[in-house]
Amino acid sequence: MDGDPAVEPVLDGFSRVLPLPYRVALIIVLGVWAWGANLHYLSLIKIDVPSLVRYPSRASPHHPPHHLSCYRIATFLSIPLVCFLLLFWALTNGSPKDVAQWSILPNLYLLLLVLGFIAPIPFVSRNGRLRTLATLKRISIGGLAEAQDGKFGDILLADALTSYAKVLGDLFISLCMFFTPGHSSTGPPNRNCGGGFWVPFIISIPSIIRLRQCLIEYVRVQKANKRTGQVNLNTGWGGVHLANALKYSSAFPVIVLSAMQRSPQPSKYGMSEATLFRLWLGAVFLNSAYSFYWDVARDWDLHLFSGANERNDPEYPWGLRRHRWIHAKEIYYTAIIIDAFLRCTWSIKLSPHLDHFNDLEGGIFMMELLEVFRRWMWIFFRVECEWVRNHRGPAPDDILLGDVSNKYDEDD
Repeated sequence: MDGDPAVEPVLDGFSRVLPLPYRVALIIVLGVWAWGANLHYLSLIKIDVPSLVRYPSRASPHHPPHHLSCYRIATFLSIPLVCFLLLFWALTNGSPKDVAQWSILPNLYLLLLVLGFIAPIPFVSRNGRLRTLATLKRISIGGLAEAQDGKFGDILLADALTSYAKVLGDLFISLCMFFTPGHSSTGPPNRNCGGGFWVPFIISIPSIIRLRQCLIEYVRVQKANKRTGQVNLNTGWGGVHLANALKYSSAFPVIVLSAMQRSPQPSKYGMSEATLFRLWLGAVFLNSAYSFYWDVARDWDLHLFSGANERNDPEYPWGLRRHRWIHAKEIYYTAIIIDAFLRCTWSIKLSPHLDHFNDLEGGIFMMELLEVFRRWMWIFFRVECEWVRNHRGPAPDDILLGDVSNKYDEDD
């Protein structure tokens, strides 16, 4: 497990500074900070996220707000991460041999990271920690709570996991290298560690979870309609859940075709490399376009892809919707553009044909960070959309950003 001279010369400069285990830990911790920022801003514009996810309200006004508790967890995880990184840099000084020999340090921090979520943390609500663990346990098998028990929270967390799919793959690679004789988890990442099955499977798990959740929702709608003997006007016959399931299914061809191209002998599948690449390209385009459409039209409930009458309705800006809690319409347009760009960029990085990019560990890390940023941005509008669906608010021209009324009209 200590340094392998055969691989030390190819350790790139970025990995000497930030080895793979530290990159995984850093992205996870940044995700906790990002969630705190989500809660903080949404509370400022009077959107009660805890009520949407059916999280118990604070028993006393003296208890810290939810975003502050999240910031405390992030701080608790960040301080030892900084200390471990500084110690690692002092001990290795950029030497490939020393970087490989001190692989124990980042793995100790990963263990601390896990314990930080499981063990009691000072100044952090015990109920919040247990609620988070219970949610993770439920969604880990594709489960889905009922609406009154926090279904929306399950969906948010499972969707967030899809943005961490590649990070989960890197975590598996890091642990696989750590426990493989002759390898170091801080050495050059061996992305074939564990064979050709496990990494693609790990990357697929978040999409499998969301796929199963969509099917559960479809079955629930069907049972409810059968019980009442008529189609519910709000939920319909459940076709939207099947369409959503199809969206998550579209990720699997991308992952499978990428794994096939990474094979040492791709011709064994009875297709040329050019044919595999064209199939992969088609799968990527379908997944990216479908996901972008769903983000805008369904998750954010904007009318950019609606008919001309809805898109050009004079009651609200072009392509948006009437009820908005984020006042500046330019923010919505900016989010649409960023989401479109990052949806495509995130898919492109999965291609083994782009070896000149994928072999640059700094580039891969940047793409993973951008996907976390995209999900962070997506959450603002997804939560706002859910709030609007539950509480129809005044038209945006009638309010200021910080002066949102608690009175809602019933217009649709």
